[in-house]
Amino acid sequence: MAQFNFDASQVVPQQSSGPLPAGTYLAHIIESDVAPLKSGNGEGLKLTFEIIDGQFKGRKVWENLNIMHTNEDTQRIAQSQLSALCHAVNVIKVMDTAALHFKPVKINVTVREAQGMYKASNNIKGYESAGGFSAPAPTAAETPAWPTAEQEAAKPKAPAWAKKG
Repeated sequence: MAQFNFDASQVVPQQSSGPLPAGTYLAHIIESDVAPLKSGNGEGLKLTFEIIDGQFKGRKVWENLNIMHTNEDTQRIAQSQLSALCHAVNVIKVMDTAALHFKPVKINVTVREAQGMYKASNNIKGYESAGGFSAPAPTAAETPAWPTAEQEAAKPKAPAWAKKG
C-alpha cells in the first residue's frame, strides 16, 4: 500500500461516458462544422450539443445531418430536421452555422442500441422551442467581437428630444 492524500469533495466527479437515457433535454449548440461526407455523396452538418440544465448538465450529444446528398430522400430528411432546429431556436435564415450556437433548445434524445462493433449511442429525434429559457452567458472566449442583433436591439435608445437633427 502507498500513502495517498486525496479529498474527493474538492474534485468534480467524472460523468459516465455512455449514452444519455432517452428523454427531452435542454441544450445548446457549442460547435458546428460543414464537411464532405466520408462516402463522397455530399456534405454533412456536424453539430455538438451541450446539455445546459438538470442531472446531465455538461454532457454532450452529437448530430450529423446530411444536408447535401446524392440521395434526395436522405437530403430532404436532413434539411427537414435542420428546419425544425432553426424554427425551435428562431433562426430562420442561416448564413453561418455560428448563428445557431448558444441558443437554448429542447432536444428529444433516443438511444440507439449497440450493434456489432458500434457502441450504444444517442440520436436526436426532434427539436422544440426552449420556451423563454435563457442560456447562460457565454464566456469571453465565446463572445463575438461585434454586437449581435439582440445586443443592438437591447441598447438603450436616446429619447426623441435628445436626438440630433
